[in-house]
Amino acid sequence: MSIEIKSPTFPESVADGTVANWVKKEGESVEQDEVIAEIETDKVVLEVVAPVSGTITRIVKQEGEIVNSSELIAEFNEGTALVEEAIIDTDLSDVEILEPKVDKLGPAAKRIIAEENIDPSTIESTGKNGRVTKADLVNHMNNKSKDINTAEPKTPTAEKKISFSDSRDEKRVPMSRLRATIANRLLTVKQETAMLTTFNEVDMLPIKELRSKYGAEFEKQHGVKLGFMGFFVIAAIQALKKFPLVNASIDKTDIVYHGYQDIGVAVSTERGLVVPVIRDADMLSLPDIEKSIMDYSIKARDGKLSMDEMQGGTFTISNGGVFGSLLSTPILNAPQTAILGMHSIQNRPVAIDNEVVIRPMMYLAMSYDHRLLDGKEAVTFLVSIKEQLESPERLLLNL
Repeated sequence: MSIEIKSPTFPESVADGTVANWVKKEGESVEQDEVIAEIETDKVVLEVVAPVSGTITRIVKQEGEIVNSSELIAEFNEGTALVEEAIIDTDLSDVEILEPKVDKLGPAAKRIIAEENIDPSTIESTGKNGRVTKADLVNHMNNKSKDINTAEPKTPTAEKKISFSDSRDEKRVPMSRLRATIANRLLTVKQETAMLTTFNEVDMLPIKELRSKYGAEFEKQHGVKLGFMGFFVIAAIQALKKFPLVNASIDKTDIVYHGYQDIGVAVSTERGLVVPVIRDADMLSLPDIEKSIMDYSIKARDGKLSMDEMQGGTFTISNGGVFGSLLSTPILNAPQTAILGMHSIQNRPVAIDNEVVIRPMMYLAMSYDHRLLDGKEAVTFLVSIKEQLESPERLLLNL
């Protein structure tokens, strides 16, 4: 039976997408729920999976072509996959992996293992019943890449000298839709907002002592590590309640006040920066916030974030400290009015009670739209976050 394969249904905010990759080609057999194509939008990469086991008979939309929501991209015949797969298994019987983990490899995992020549016995599985997931393979390849990089000799080989020193070749590749969208949005923000940045610093010793004292118990109780970001999210929520204008946005000549706090957390991925949103963050506990952050980080790494998870947001937090940034100027995430930038923690000498002591300090940066916020509101907002982090009891007392 012939089946039409269509692109996913896009939300209203997404006009179209681009066929980024055909994982399966015409004539190839696939199993049910196996990924056959990837469609890139200006927000996320969406996977198209086979509705049933069968064979792709015709590809309608080629790689690089634009597709609309729910548009026909391929034709599919049901019921022939098993016969073709039997032939393939016969031809490749000598390549089948002998380890018991073979039975726990899904179709996508088998494909990646074959393409990358990976030994399944070296993969650490995290899926249900020991199943090897796509994320396990990605982690395995990333770790392998790091090992290769660290094992490289300091003196480059002759081949590498030709590749990096003597060669003057140039390669021109088109931007991905996500990269192009990020570029356009950043340029628009710079052109259409009156963006300024105010700075402060925070003594992270109280938070570090809390994590040191209760971190292990917190992880055992809630199944997630006690990180720094959760404290910053709660501090931001309390500050946003005190300064509702920071939580507002501009719509033409109107100011839109939001009676909720949806906090965006910037996450860096191989394809670019994405900002999943913690909905109704003001209604969540610290463990719930940490779990949301962890879930979004995993989804972002695996390319599993949905468009709905990245829509909206009233305030954004970005942590350049994970890359070693000491100080930066974060760019607004339009149409939001402000964004908070975290940075790396460094031991520095500071004066406390007229004495010089060494403390773990972090620079804070808050960029804001001066069209809506005056310097007074921006500075006092950032000071409020600083005070809460330096006195964590304020977070519990809503001070």
